[in-house]
Amino acid sequence: MPRPRPPHLHRETSRHGVTTWYVRRGHGPRIRIRAVFGTPEFEAEYRSALDGTTVERAKKAAVGTLQWLWERYRETTAWTALSLATRRQRENIMVGVLKQSGHEQASAIKRQHVVAGRDRRAGTPAQARHFLDVMRGLFRWAVDAGHVKADPTRDVKNPVQPKSGGFPVWTEDDVANYESCWPIGTKERVWLGVLLYTGLRRGDAVRLGRQHVRDGVATIKTEKTGITVTIPILPALNKILQASPCGDLAFICGENGRPLTKESFGNLFREACNAAGVTKSAHGVRKIGATRAANNGATVAELEAIFGWQGGGMASLYTRAGDRARLAKGAMSKLAGTSDEQSIPAPL
Repeated sequence: MPRPRPPHLHRETSRHGVTTWYVRRGHGPRIRIRAVFGTPEFEAEYRSALDGTTVERAKKAAVGTLQWLWERYRETTAWTALSLATRRQRENIMVGVLKQSGHEQASAIKRQHVVAGRDRRAGTPAQARHFLDVMRGLFRWAVDAGHVKADPTRDVKNPVQPKSGGFPVWTEDDVANYESCWPIGTKERVWLGVLLYTGLRRGDAVRLGRQHVRDGVATIKTEKTGITVTIPILPALNKILQASPCGDLAFICGENGRPLTKESFGNLFREACNAAGVTKSAHGVRKIGATRAANNGATVAELEAIFGWQGGGMASLYTRAGDRARLAKGAMSKLAGTSDEQSIPAPL
């Protein structure tokens, strides 16, 4: 669900398709915002317009610098094609990078500089990987656009990820404990029900509402991959939704039926989990959903249709685990006898 527009912020589109943003309180003067919508600079200008202060404009970056290259990159479809969450993450990473090296010529950045940046973040491998992702995106575009001759991120290896298994998967006991703490009729039960019975990621789960459902089937375009998934509303979920508080445009809501961002929902859901004695996250619910489906015989294609995956890799992880479980159950019966139905001799 789109977020409500900040107060006193107005948009005007000319007959030539040019969009202008401005701040105006009541019938007061219009204060134009010149920064690109959705950027930190836009937010700064908006706040200063509300406060009646002046914002210090950043000096124009010199042509060819890393700062200049980054600004040009953010004007392209290569950038806007990324999800909003990915763009925010990469902008946050580049704040520190540009503060230290924004004045350097982009062509002067070599492989060893990228490696050094990765290694400085080695203590948190995920952060190191995100750093490489943003630099790769920037310089691969820059090479194609002719702004630099060589890609300094080429052949730079990803940091070694610890074998942690990722987000802890919910168990059936976890589900039972949560449901015992938050019965049908509470908004917290809706939170789990939507996650568990749709397989949606947190960012998509908070957007799902009645407007997405037709004839008992929900259709929604996923935020992360852009894939449209079609999900039947199961009787178990429908029972929860019919008897529990939901928002007007989203099933998941906070106090007074207000919609939640995925960040605020994540925090509230974790608090609800803690109250139920479950120290796990929303992502782990998605995993138990995939595990349930795979154990019940779902194919790779079926899992991809439900969870919005592509390429077969992620779905195969679950189907292989499900196949192993089924094969092990079938094989255990064979331990009771040989091919001629005789029992295996006991060890002496």
